Amino acid sequence: MRIFGKVRHRPSASWRQATDRAFTLIGDGRYEDAGALLTRAADLEPWLSESWFNLALLHKFRHDWEQARTAGLRAVALLDREAGAPDWWNVGIAATALQDWPLARRAWQAYGLHVPGASHGAAAAEEPSGMQLGSAAVRLSPEGEAEVVWGRRIDPARMEIQSIPLPSSGRRWGEVVLHDGVPHGERTTAAGPSYPVFDEIELWAPSPVPTWVVLLEAATESDRDALERLAADAGFAAEDWSSSVRLLCRACSESAMPADEGDGTVHLDPHDHSSPGHPGPLGHMTQGGPGELWVPERECGLAAPAALVRGLLDGWVADSPDTREWRDLEEVC
Repeated sequence: MRIFGKVRHRPSASWRQATDRAFTLIGDGRYEDAGALLTRAADLEPWLSESWFNLALLHKFRHDWEQARTAGLRAVALLDREAGAPDWWNVGIAATALQDWPLARRAWQAYGLHVPGASHGAAAAEEPSGMQLGSAAVRLSPEGEAEVVWGRRIDPARMEIQSIPLPSSGRRWGEVVLHDGVPHGERTTAAGPSYPVFDEIELWAPSPVPTWVVLLEAATESDRDALERLAADAGFAAEDWSSSVRLLCRACSESAMPADEGDGTVHLDPHDHSSPGHPGPLGHMTQGGPGELWVPERECGLAAPAALVRGLLDGWVADSPDTREWRDLEEVC
């Protein structure tokens, strides 16, 4: 068949059979067996970019970034279109994992994204910055006890976590994770914008800031909000897990879900398996306006150094001792 003036070779039946079987094995987590079949497919059809794209994809699943970069570069060398190919996105992820910044810049530009800064000289050796990709959500541990948290996109493959993850995720506030390029779900807001949910691939940069859990007695929402502001002013974070955490089934997590913005909206989701009104990681409570019950006992996550965390809590109580109290502080991650 002829595409854009080039003759494109149609893959053989053996190539298709090997490839189809390989992706079935990948779905079962049998990466070694899948690798043997995809290597065979590449031997059968070495001039097909898909042969090398599939191998690069497998190596990405295995987090073998050297091999992913090598196979990805062979795939893009055989492309018959100049921009927008997912092959370049996979190269960008592998290059970012390896901190190969010249190649990462080249990959994002070849995909069709604008990368600020010079593309040659000393600046090309620096990591991409200033891409202004905005906020998004990332699904931590997508194959395990998945948790969706908010973050700031640094570049197309990295996100800085801005929520305080639950300790079961093994992740901390401020960590940078490498994430995949295809969103699985989105979070919508009352104002209209929607935000993609990307799947975490692996931890890219750890955070030195530990996670704490503490039980608060906050007479009003304003008391709770005051602690979050106090932590933010100190350069760290506090999050009321009693109201920010919802337990969702997988189908809903990977669909378009309303984000809890604290805007007074009640989200009646039949797939929300939390217990309204009960604080804790499985107890989601969204306020519904005047007259709604406020539960003073709140389970709160704190991201702050050990030397600072008790001072933050004591300062919060000192500002309004009649309406605030804390107890049972514990480092959990």
